[in-house]
Formats: sequence, C-alpha cells, structure tokens
Amino acid sequence: MKKPFIQVVLLLLAVFSLSTLSAQQQSSFQNIRSYGAVGDGKTLDTKAINDAIEAAVKAGGGTVFFPAGKYLSYSIRLKSNISLYLDQGSTIIAADSSDGGRYDAPDPGPGNKYQDYGHSHWHNSLIWGENLENVSILGPGTIWGKGLSRGFYRNEGWEKIGVNAGVFMWEGGANKAIALKLCRNVIMKDFTILNGGHFGILATGVDNLTIDNLKMDTNRDGIDIDCCQNVRVSNCTINSPYDDAICLKSSFALGYARPTQNVTITNCQVSGYDLGTLHNGTYQRKQFNQVPDQEGPTGRIKFGTESNGGFKNITISNCVFDYCRGLALETVDGGLLEDVTITNITMRDIVNSPFFLRLGGRMRGPKGVAIGKLRRVMISNVVVHNADSHFSTLISGLPNNEIEDVKFNNIRIYYRPIDSPAHTIQTTVPEYERSYPEPQKFGVLPAYGFFIRHVKNIELNNVEISFLGKETRAAFIMDDVNGASLFNVKAQKAGNAPLFNLKNVQQLQLDKVKGIPNRIITKTDKLTF
Repeated sequence: MKKPFIQVVLLLLAVFSLSTLSAQQQSSFQNIRSYGAVGDGKTLDTKAINDAIEAAVKAGGGTVFFPAGKYLSYSIRLKSNISLYLDQGSTIIAADSSDGGRYDAPDPGPGNKYQDYGHSHWHNSLIWGENLENVSILGPGTIWGKGLSRGFYRNEGWEKIGVNAGVFMWEGGANKAIALKLCRNVIMKDFTILNGGHFGILATGVDNLTIDNLKMDTNRDGIDIDCCQNVRVSNCTINSPYDDAICLKSSFALGYARPTQNVTITNCQVSGYDLGTLHNGTYQRKQFNQVPDQEGPTGRIKFGTESNGGFKNITISNCVFDYCRGLALETVDGGLLEDVTITNITMRDIVNSPFFLRLGGRMRGPKGVAIGKLRRVMISNVVVHNADSHFSTLISGLPNNEIEDVKFNNIRIYYRPIDSPAHTIQTTVPEYERSYPEPQKFGVLPAYGFFIRHVKNIELNNVEISFLGKETRAAFIMDDVNGASLFNVKAQKAGNAPLFNLKNVQQLQLDKVKGIPNRIITKTDKLTF
C-alpha cells in the first residue's frame, strides 16, 4: 500500500515542479502589449516598455518582446540580464521632444573639455544602459530615430546645448538611437536602424561586444566603438552619407584614456548613398549639403578622430566600400595605433584618399602627453576603382614623429582624372600638425598615386596604380622617408611628369619597378626620375 502512495506523491511533486518551471519561464518572457503598449505609432508606449523591462528584471532576467506594431517612445532604460526582441514588423519610433515630452536628462558626463557633447552623455538617448552586463537587442524589427537630433544644423525652435558642441536639439531631446556606457557581454543582432541621430550606436567602455547582421541607413555616425575591448562587428550593411559608417574611437569621454583593442570587423558593406535610399533599394547619389565638413559623402570605416587611448590588435577583412570616403587610420591625441591588419577589401567611387594614415599632433587631452605612434600596419588584397586622385593615398606623420612599419601588399588602384586647374596643385604641402585630420585639409596633392611623408620603414609589394584620364603629376612623392622597399610595383606615367619625386630619402630599394632599373638609393636630398 505504501508504494502506490509514494508514487502518487512523487508524481504530484513532478507536476508541481513542471508547472512552477513553466510559470518561471512564462514570467521571463514579457510582451510589452501585456503592459499596455498600443503600437499605433501615435500613442506613447514608453511606460509600457519600461514596465515590461522592470518585470523581467524582477523575474531574474529574460526577454522583453515587441510584437508587430509601431511603438512611439522616449527613453528606454536597459537593465542587466535583459534582451529586447524586435519581431518582424515591429518598429520602435523615437518620439519628437518638440511635442512637449522629454527624454531622460543627460547624465553628468566626464566633466572635461576634451570631448564634444555627443560623446559625453548617454542617457539622452532612445535606448540606453550604463554599468550593465548580459544585455541583448535582437530580432528583425526596426529602430526609427524619427525624433532624434543629428546635431550641427539648427532648425527653427531648436536650442543649442553643451559646451564646444555645435549640437542642437529641443530641451529634453535626444541624439542617439542606442547608447551604452561601461557595459559588458552585449549582443546586438539582426535589426535595422533608420535615422539614428548623431549616433546610431554609441558604445563607450563596452567589453565583449558583438554586433552582427545590422542594417543601418542613418543621418550621422553609424556605429561608434569608443574605448571598447573584445569587439566583433560582422555582416553589417551601413549607409551613412553625412558621417562615418563604422568608427573606432578612443576618446577621453570616460575621464581617462582607455584603448580600443582586440577588434574584428568582417563581411561588412559601407556606403554614402543618399539618406534612405539603401533602405528603399534605390541607391541614389545626388549632391547633398548636410555633411558637417561640407566635403562630400562620408560613409567609411575609420579609426579616430578621437584617439587619446589609441587602437591595438585590430583586424578588418572582407569589406566593401561604395561611394564613400576611403579607409582612414588616424591617431592625433597621443594614443598608440599599432598592430593592425586589413585584408580583402574592394572600393568603388571613393571621394577622397583610398588610404589615409595620419599621425598628428592635435593633442585634445590633458597636458603633458606625448605625440602618439602609428606603427605595424599591414594592408593587403585591395582593389580600388575610381578613387579621387586629388588626394592620392596619403601617409603622413610629423617631423621627428614618423609613421613606422607599414606594408601594402597586392594593391590595385585606379584613380579618376583630375579636374582641378594646375594652379591649385600644391607645390608645398603644409604639415597641418594640429588640424582636424582629413585628406581634404591638405588640398590637391602633388602626387596622384602615393604621397608619403615622415615615414620609417614602408614596403609596397605587388602594387599597381593608374589613372582613368588626364593626369599631370608624379606617381609617387616621398619626403623624409627612411627605409622604403618597392617590389613589383607598376605606376602609369603622366606625360612628362616623373614617376618619383624624392626629398630627404634614405635607404630606398627599387626591385622590379616598371620602367626603373633595380637600384638602391642610400641617401638623397632631392631626386626625380
């Protein structure tokens, strides 16, 4: 008699355990409509969304579910151990603060003068989190930054805020779609961002960050990865005509210098098509006047400009650039930029230098910091078609602060015809030591192919450059270069212009350079050939 009784008790305990587990599983999945979200694109759903997040937190973590609908919202506050899941057909819409509502107030920020407003605050965002762990934003839905400010341009009724900012927004407004500060173990995957404001994603001091399969068509920076470590960006398509698409930074926004390091960027496409035309599939290219520096579409992958902490141990592979600026590696605020490999890149219709390597002395940071270093960079397997020859490939350090140990392998560049009058070509290129680093600042360079200055130990292997029409300039200019090796290099000659224009060059080795006998130039103050 005892045995059947025990079996019944055990069976009841098992049923109770399963029902409890089921209840726990149910409680960890929070549908925002259960908390009052309407999803009509007109009713504010901010409270319902944040209530669902808080319920998931009380349950020990879980998923906050956005079913199909249009959810108008102000600030959404992420919490640890929470995933936001945007289902197919769901859109989170950033509300317009000019209607009288408010986003969360900007946090105090670093309290220094070394960063602009946009980099210095995180809470004034559509979605934000600080000091969190184990956070995800997932799903095939959309984040539309309709009511976000993009900064720089003043509209009727908008107020200027911040110091050194140039940022305009309504009081109580926001300028970022997603902002994370000092978080770890973060995943963002599969969703779309439209019009993300000043930053589609601003991640500052975030470690163990995965960004995968995002689509962005945005009106300023796409993804800014600032002072972050252990980062993987993959399979993303980002159109950002008015600013950078994927931008690594190492600013002073945390109040101290912290490097961005251990980063991979792979299988991504970046572009500068007209805003919205990536999303609608028309890929239009018109003249536009809303780029902050007024120098044409941006849309590139870049390191810098913010570079207090530097960049270390980074690889970029299998990426496509289309109708945008070229690849830029910049350190101008004292940080080290070192140990970088870039491979398997294609570029078309590049509007400035296909490669821009710049070691500068802007030094926006505390006094007493030495000028940084740019060294150990390898770029290989790249095809560039129709690049703007006004700026050539520009590799420039500073006097007594050389760029070091750079290798270009298997590179093919086709430059489009120069259309500037001869008198606009620079005969002497200023150093612009403290200027904002951008190829256009240097003017029309006196070389169409490579302009190399203040560099130590550079190699060009299997490199071929040519132009697609009229050209009058030298292919290569080297100025203050110590240790250069060119192997199997081909350069189209422009009329009576020399292939090489050398100044203060030491230890130059030419081996199988088309049209030039093999030779070693130990030292020359000035030489053309």
